[in-house]
Amino acid sequence: MLIYLDIDGVMVPANAWRRPKILEDGFPEFSSRAVNSLERIISHSGADIVLTTSHKHKYSLKEWHNIFKRRHINVDKITRLPKNINHLNRKDEIMQWFNDKKIEEAFIIIDDDKSLNGLPKFLKDKLIQTSGSVGLTDDLAEEAINKIEKAKYELAT
Repeated sequence: MLIYLDIDGVMVPANAWRRPKILEDGFPEFSSRAVNSLERIISHSGADIVLTTSHKHKYSLKEWHNIFKRRHINVDKITRLPKNINHLNRKDEIMQWFNDKKIEEAFIIIDDDKSLNGLPKFLKDKLIQTSGSVGLTDDLAEEAINKIEKAKYELAT
């Protein structure tokens, strides 16, 4: 099980009137609601994370593990999309990834990027779209768990 995860607008709500608190590792604090919601999804599914965030290559994978651990998110494996050297929008970046790879396991995409509304149905059906100013919520975690269960069932049949 994979979670294709954005950070800004998902784990760190984007509020123009308030700057996020930066922790000692140099990265913003995640919202406690988003942490609890992501932890719930991961503990239910055992999912690994594939970072889609624009920050994905600003830190090594070891540093990303430490960032998540420091924010009390237990995840076994973190990977990331390749560097976005062509400056694609998120939709095109994800489309290129799925066109280049043969993904044979269940997945969901958690992101606030509105360009993802243009994904083809087989990907959009796996999208959990957050409000950028709110981030990941318990209701969206429930939606994600339901999509995960559906994806597992579809893979089994």
